[in-house]
Amino acid sequence: MSYVASIHIYPVKSLDGIAVSQATILASGALEGDRSLAICDQAGELINSKRNSGVNFLHLSFDIKQRIACLKIKDTEQEFFFHVDRERPGIECWLSSYFGFPVKLIENLLTGFPDDTATPGPTIISTETIAEVASWFPRVCVNEMRHRLRANIEIGDVPAFWEDQLFPEANEVLRFKIGTVIFEAINPGQPCIRSTRNYAATEAYSNIKNVLAAKQKEIMPDLVKIGRLNNFSRLIVNTRVPHQAAGQIVHIGDEVQILSVSKSLFNNIPD
Repeated sequence: MSYVASIHIYPVKSLDGIAVSQATILASGALEGDRSLAICDQAGELINSKRNSGVNFLHLSFDIKQRIACLKIKDTEQEFFFHVDRERPGIECWLSSYFGFPVKLIENLLTGFPDDTATPGPTIISTETIAEVASWFPRVCVNEMRHRLRANIEIGDVPAFWEDQLFPEANEVLRFKIGTVIFEAINPGQPCIRSTRNYAATEAYSNIKNVLAAKQKEIMPDLVKIGRLNNFSRLIVNTRVPHQAAGQIVHIGDEVQILSVSKSLFNNIPD
């Protein structure tokens, strides 16, 4: 039986994720607390690893209930604790000093700051897909690959690339259920892949695009041919969730069921 093997949310966009046992669906379709905070510069541009490599050396741990963030710079011992509501100026001052220019910590509790605003639902991948892709690189462990792909929900007891079946013909979507929540698989995701902090793995990643492109052509030729998997980061599934699912909860252990292929409940499905 396919089931939810793990759930990860990322409290601050582009920083570390945390494993949780359950997550609540918001009206937007996003998971509560996922990427609800983000760091931005004075122009309002979000800070991520593509725009600033400093993100790669910033470690975050986060207490969801207490709303306390712990920040630590890689290869240093000192930890800095902030309550993200009561000590917002303090954390912004610390982050500004770290990045070397003024930044703000902004928050959106309704939709968060998803990578793809057209598909704000949780991203999906199978645990075996992560393990299989990690195996293609001799010095890359499963957790390192998991950290790079940054999916929200992992599906267990299914083979690698189980996600392939979630991409039907154009203008159609596949509906599936996790527990009591109905999801629509929209397209392969293209997340902002963080650079590795594992220096031993850096060399292994240097040729990652070529390796993944070759493997995708070998294992998934039909999807590559139609452009579904035209980028090495397109290994996860973007989803949408109907508004009526707001307030429902996804748990570790929930059964995953493929339902049907149909026209989308939404307009303008991105390809």
